[in-house]
Amino acid sequence: MNSLFLLILGTVLFVLAYAGYGAYLAKKWGIDPARKTPAHEMYDGMDYVPTNRYVLLGHHFASIAGAGPIAGPIQAAIFGWLPVYLWIIIGSIFVGGVHDFGSLLASIRHKGKSIGEIIEVNIGQAGKKLFNIFAWLTMVLVVAAFTSITADAFATTPAAGTASFWFIFVSILFGYFVYRRNANLMISTIVGVLLIFLSIFIGYKYPFMNFSSTIWQYLLIIYIFFASVLPVWFLLQPRDYLNSFLLYTMLLGGTLGIILMRPTLQLEAFKGFTVVTKSGTQYLFPILFVTVACGAISGFHSLVGSGTSSKQISNEKDARFVGYGAMLIEGFLAMVALISVAYVPKAEGAPAVIFANGVAEFMSSFGVPKEFGKVFITLAFSAFALTSLDTATRLGRYIFQEYFEERSGRKNWLGNKYVATLITIIAAYLLLAYGYQKIWPIFGSANQLLSALALLALTAWFIRMGKNILMTFVPMIWMFAVTLSATLLLMKNYFKAGNYVLVILAAALFVLAIILIFVTHNTIKLSGKSNKSSCEKTG
Repeated sequence: MNSLFLLILGTVLFVLAYAGYGAYLAKKWGIDPARKTPAHEMYDGMDYVPTNRYVLLGHHFASIAGAGPIAGPIQAAIFGWLPVYLWIIIGSIFVGGVHDFGSLLASIRHKGKSIGEIIEVNIGQAGKKLFNIFAWLTMVLVVAAFTSITADAFATTPAAGTASFWFIFVSILFGYFVYRRNANLMISTIVGVLLIFLSIFIGYKYPFMNFSSTIWQYLLIIYIFFASVLPVWFLLQPRDYLNSFLLYTMLLGGTLGIILMRPTLQLEAFKGFTVVTKSGTQYLFPILFVTVACGAISGFHSLVGSGTSSKQISNEKDARFVGYGAMLIEGFLAMVALISVAYVPKAEGAPAVIFANGVAEFMSSFGVPKEFGKVFITLAFSAFALTSLDTATRLGRYIFQEYFEERSGRKNWLGNKYVATLITIIAAYLLLAYGYQKIWPIFGSANQLLSALALLALTAWFIRMGKNILMTFVPMIWMFAVTLSATLLLMKNYFKAGNYVLVILAAALFVLAIILIFVTHNTIKLSGKSNKSSCEKTG
């Protein structure tokens, strides 16, 4: 199979989906451009900041992309390229896109609050508490996993760590000039992107930040603390926005290379429903749908959309552009990642290495030296792992604060942003001892289970609003079937390996999800009876 055909087919389907299904969702959900958004209504210069839609798309895309849409499809390719490709297309359009768009819109309609707050309004206080516990534990896993990934990447490639260090200063300058000096966005973007690439060049030529993985972990912990508590316009948003141009460049280079090379896929299309690996027998259901992760759907996206992006939407009509559009771009990235592993009969190494080798090979078709290409792709991969890390820390802080927020809106000392950030980071640090390889599987299952819970919250909200729930209900049922099965398998594997703390953590996530399902079901059932009784009395 020629990879160019698959790339063109996927691109056409994504464009049609955005113009067709995305517009259909916007109409059915009642997008209202005249409605005032939380960014304007609750502006505070800290978290609630009206933002240009293109800047916000960059921030949102960089936050949700991370390493997931690259590592996931590459790891899932053990089942063959065809099932992975089909899930990327179908999942991005009908599952992930719906999940991301819906979560962003629901948060906008609930004053920029998280999915937990939406659950409280539509399901109840108990549901919110359960969800926030689940979501916070998932964010702790994200912070732990990506701290380990990023620290290892920076220790292995000092150029990546050095370049990321300079990225921070460029981002602060960009935020200051755009938001405090009212500098022209286009000119600031051009200058900012040039400085980002200059940072890469300096990092490549003078990689002075040559530290061990442990030292990098400490440095990253300090960085994410400040990234969590500083105003969003000062560091987090500009860094994500400027970093998105790295990913766009990487995508453009990889796409152009595929067009010129037109590599034929060497990997088998389908290897079977069960595949034996070094870690044991892997089952296509549910493992493939959990492993592809961000390439088709990710619960993390619902927290980004309802955590940072919803507080920055300037106009409600931008929700489809940012939410649904970013998911489709991520699906495109997942396709490129799949091709990078499938164009050779047997790719070896970590996903980041496989991806860097593949895209560098494609880019060599238009004159980019392969070695330089590998360094650039590795740098971009590391930059986005760090982007997911700082966003996850801020989201963990939001969720922790919301959990301790009283009905009056007041917070006790545990709801203080500094305390909430510190507790989130400490919890993640305690898990670092297990390392990335052991944390990643439970993160994957928890992350996908979180997406099912977010779809559950959206379904409950649409029921309350009297809207059609089919668009969220069907994906919700599918994701619960996938993730609950995967979590049970994970508990079994952890128990056999003697990782009892991770067994307990996986079991806790499983039980929290089951209880939340029952709480939601009972609430909707009671609500239905109440409405029926009211109608009978009125009649």
